[in-house]
Amino acid sequence: VVSTALGLASQPNATWDPASSANASSWSHDSSSTSSPLVNASAGGATNRFAQRPWQVALWSVAYGGIVAVAFFGNMVVIWIVVAHRRMRTVTNYFLVNLAVADSAMAALNTSINFVYAVHNDWYFGGAYCRFQNFIPVAAVFASIYSMTAIAVDRYMAIRHPLKPRMTAQSTRLVMAGIWALAMCLSLPLSIYSRVEQRFGRFVCLVDWPGKMGGDSQFIYQLVVMTLVYVFPLLVMAVTYTIVGVTLWGGTIPGDSSEHFREQLRSKRKVVKMMIVVVVTFAVCWMPYHVYFLLGRTLNRIYHRKYIQQVYLAIFWLAMSSTMYNPIIYCCLNSRFRTGFKRAFRWCPLVRVSSDEALELKSRRTRHSVMMYSLTRIDT
Repeated sequence: VVSTALGLASQPNATWDPASSANASSWSHDSSSTSSPLVNASAGGATNRFAQRPWQVALWSVAYGGIVAVAFFGNMVVIWIVVAHRRMRTVTNYFLVNLAVADSAMAALNTSINFVYAVHNDWYFGGAYCRFQNFIPVAAVFASIYSMTAIAVDRYMAIRHPLKPRMTAQSTRLVMAGIWALAMCLSLPLSIYSRVEQRFGRFVCLVDWPGKMGGDSQFIYQLVVMTLVYVFPLLVMAVTYTIVGVTLWGGTIPGDSSEHFREQLRSKRKVVKMMIVVVVTFAVCWMPYHVYFLLGRTLNRIYHRKYIQQVYLAIFWLAMSSTMYNPIIYCCLNSRFRTGFKRAFRWCPLVRVSSDEALELKSRRTRHSVMMYSLTRIDT
């Protein structure tokens, strides 16, 4: 049996057997086995002991289809809000655009293809896309988490060292380019060792680690990936946001005590709150996936549990769902993004954008001109 990153749910009387499968969710020691769902998004097979019933396919179709739709269109709206409105073009928002690009790529190019592969258990997309499909997940997750880390560092510098020079638009673009360059380097091994095989009349996309130590090489690579795309950046953000939080809510902030300063302080607190929610959401969504990986390596018998594939599908769904929450968080916790979403969906009969909300996304100069014009109209 061979399964996919999304997996093919086991039948009631079947057991999950990682030793006999080139399976993205079974951390097999075989050098021809695929890697994890984060790392390898693919496999296929000949016989299908783990074929899902039609109602199971329908439920998972709705669940994963919902991720793709909400994540892709939600993140596209986020990108439009920042790019189309000059007032939204800040350092933090540029990194949010980078995060949105990574999340939408993960949803559209990884989750959707995986689901097609899971349902049909046959790789239709050729060798080139097999290599790309195993490349994009790690690159996208790396870009996502380090965009959040860059925001955390920028917030730290802005709040703890307000007199030091801030990042410019050019330096922000360089940092984003560096993030993607490192992400691609980390993903290259998967692309290099990916290939398509034909087994029992079915095409299989897998990662074939070289040498007799393929299983150990895979495990070491997985540990490196987990450290670089989860443990290390979360530690950095935990430290920076702790310092920022103590400064904003419990310490003395360098600066004056005017009303303008207090308004800036409230604005900074809102941004930090929003980003903490984003980071915590990411950490919670991906934690079960990494725990599953570690347990699978140390307690291989969990793969023989009756419902392990359904458990895995739920865990992988939770990890992939991290791509769709950020637009919702921005809309709920940031008034400008909320206005942007209202403008994007103003064609909907239930959505109304007030005149005050319309000014939220205007530049200060435009807002001042509109306000002066309104006052003149009132006076006359």
